Amino acid sequence: MISRRDFLQTSMAASAILGASSFGNWAKLAAQQALTQDQLLQFDTFGNVSLIHITDIHAQLKPIYFREPSINIGVGGNKGAVPHVTGADFRKLYGIDDGSASHYALSAGDFSALAQVYGKVGGLDRMATVINAIRADRPDAILLDGGDTWHGSYTCYHTAGQDMVNVMNALKPDAMTFHWEFTLGSARVQEIVESLPFAALGQNIFDAEWDEPVEIFPPYKFFERGGVKIAVIGQAFPYMPIANPGWMFPEYSFGIRDENMQAMVDEVRGQGAELVVCLSHNGFDVDKKMASRVTGIDVILSGHTHDALPEPVLVGETIIVASGSNGKFVSRVDLDVRDGRMMGFRHKLIPIFSDVIEPDKEVAALIEEQRAPYLDQLTEVIGKTDSLLYRRGNFNGTWDDLICDALLSEREADIAMSPGVRWGPSLIPGQDITREDIFNVTSMTYGKAYRSEMTGEFIKVILEDVADNIFNPDPYYQQGGDMVRIGGMGYRIDINQPQGSRISDMTLLKTGEAIDPAKSYVVAGWASVNENTEGPEIWDVVENHIRKLGTVSVAPNNSVQVIGA
Repeated sequence: MISRRDFLQTSMAASAILGASSFGNWAKLAAQQALTQDQLLQFDTFGNVSLIHITDIHAQLKPIYFREPSINIGVGGNKGAVPHVTGADFRKLYGIDDGSASHYALSAGDFSALAQVYGKVGGLDRMATVINAIRADRPDAILLDGGDTWHGSYTCYHTAGQDMVNVMNALKPDAMTFHWEFTLGSARVQEIVESLPFAALGQNIFDAEWDEPVEIFPPYKFFERGGVKIAVIGQAFPYMPIANPGWMFPEYSFGIRDENMQAMVDEVRGQGAELVVCLSHNGFDVDKKMASRVTGIDVILSGHTHDALPEPVLVGETIIVASGSNGKFVSRVDLDVRDGRMMGFRHKLIPIFSDVIEPDKEVAALIEEQRAPYLDQLTEVIGKTDSLLYRRGNFNGTWDDLICDALLSEREADIAMSPGVRWGPSLIPGQDITREDIFNVTSMTYGKAYRSEMTGEFIKVILEDVADNIFNPDPYYQQGGDMVRIGGMGYRIDINQPQGSRISDMTLLKTGEAIDPAKSYVVAGWASVNENTEGPEIWDVVENHIRKLGTVSVAPNNSVQVIGA
């Protein structure tokens, strides 16, 4: 008799070779530039349970451009493994034709040219159309939101997340988990969560004082679908007080909490769960390690690191699904659950090509309603770009180069620092830059642009600390995100060295002189996790800089020399 693991391996092989994931179908059609909505949504219904996964929308209500990373370095056991494969290697791995829409959706190469051909992606009204189509085929499908939803735009900032809550409620999720949501502040998060018509899950959200689970964030929720008892366990971002300002949510503690996760899996299995799904905001590599340590999870729906993979990854008997970010994809996973176990699956990563998918009229009207009070501010043109502006990549993105240039100029600094966050749409050459575009890459509740003096030694300590968060070979010591972006300074990094020994050859670019450990430098940055940080808001700094430039041209950034990738 075939074992469960053999069955899953067969599902993986069929998915990769025969196109059971349906990725091969839309990729082939896209190569012919013959996509239709029906073709994008085509799916051979399978098994008796359907999951719909969306994650890391970052408050993007409208269609956008979004470039995938050209560099995504893996370390330790994840070196060379997905999602740390990019560009031509990624396309070869998945059989993607150069110049196809699948190339455009999933890979960074020739992005500006392909964007002109295939157009924008995303838009919650288009996502609604896709979700409704899946529900029409499988009415009891479970819609799960992986978090980073109420953060990342002008309207989200000015409504404290209410615009996203209103629109997401119209999509009718069954459950969600969290990360950036907590930067609205614990009081606001509690206010929203208590009003939600669906479950707010987090097995790892604990009371900071008593180290006990928090009642408003239950660890799991049961669903009866397709004759199957399903448990969905939530996993919020584990590193909240480290990566984000802990003073904004002092009541809570987080962590991975493997032992508690195992206890929750055992608990739901003991209550008759036939399918166990983890709705996770760990990040992909952390999810892989968790799957190797916690037994009994059938499916992990992965979020946080914004990876878009056309096929799930199998770790033991757990399949891990990565559904991208910024509203660019919706994942559908059909499961064959019988005899109390998940025996097989079919999966499709559905790209939201906004020129192909018709918007849902009700959701489109609701989106316009959220935006209407702010429309003049959103659409005001601040400048224009001659360069592709993107954020993603381990060491630099042109949006962050522009932000660093603004900090250097407007704050009269020697060195600038911009956080290595992964959210934020792209702009293609020739586009106007609106105020909305600036907020899309800067909007947060702690966006003050500080100006301070730091010694060369302290700057190195910062770089070493961030580098270890990204390149520690143990995924449980990684916190997602990318390397802090640096303006006005170059350096060399050997990613395979231990903490304290990765960074060298720090150079002040305006003079060519080596950074002196004992000397103080004027450093401007933003997104400090320290309370009572003073300075103008970063979006005002960037807006002032762009207004002065008129047209933005970002020069190639070769200031970081990477060793060991």
